[in-house]
Order: sequence, then structure tokens, then C-alpha cells
Amino acid sequence: QVQLVESGGGLVQAGGSLRLSCAASGRTFSNYDMGWFRQAPGKEREFVAAITRTTSTYYPDSVEGRFTISRDNGKKMVYLQMNSLKPEDTAVYYCAATRNDRPNTYSAPSDYDYWGQGTQVTVSS
Repeated sequence: QVQLVESGGGLVQAGGSLRLSCAASGRTFSNYDMGWFRQAPGKEREFVAAITRTTSTYYPDSVEGRFTISRDNGKKMVYLQMNSLKPEDTAVYYCAATRNDRPNTYSAPSDYDYWGQGTQVTVSS
């Protein structure tokens, strides 16, 4: 089992950058696929980025080229570097983890078993 704690959210102007961090507990962090999702008020939880245990990365078109996910297995950390932020990026951002190793399963909330409490990101125009 793994516990996840996000940090790094805040208020930033459009065009600015933020780096979110996710600290994981547990001894087998390297065996987990990790993801970031976001949820704005009144909207569904949305896929933002994923990094597998083999360090393959995936992004939706909405953030491709602006966001970068990375992991440090030694520190049990996952990061989301967000550049060129837009007001529509405003949401609560969640870190997620799964030990399942099913192919092509990384972009749906149901693909993940463990979730953090979320961190608020607000982008002003």
C-alpha cells in the first residue's frame, strides 16, 4: 500500500510556472505507475500526465509541450512541472498510483488505486 501527499500548488499568473510534488510512502515505490489528474469545480476528474515504472510518459493534448512529469525512485517522489500556465489549468491537482501493469491503462481515474488529497492550482488571467 502507498500513501501520497501533494504539495506545490498556489496562485500564479497566466504564462507562469509551477512545480507540483507528490511524496509517496511504501517500500516498493519503483513498482508503481504514477499519474496526475485535475478536477475543476463542476467538472469530471481529468487526466494530466502519467509516468510508468519503466519511465514512459503520457500526456493529453491539452498539456502536451507545457507539462512534464518525472519521478525520483530514490526519494519516492513524482513531480509535475507546469509551464505556460493558462486560466483553464485552474483546478485541484491529484497524484495517483497503481501497481497494476495492464497495458495502455494510465489515463482514467479507475486505472489507479491510491490517491492523494490534492493541491489547489489557480491561474489568474
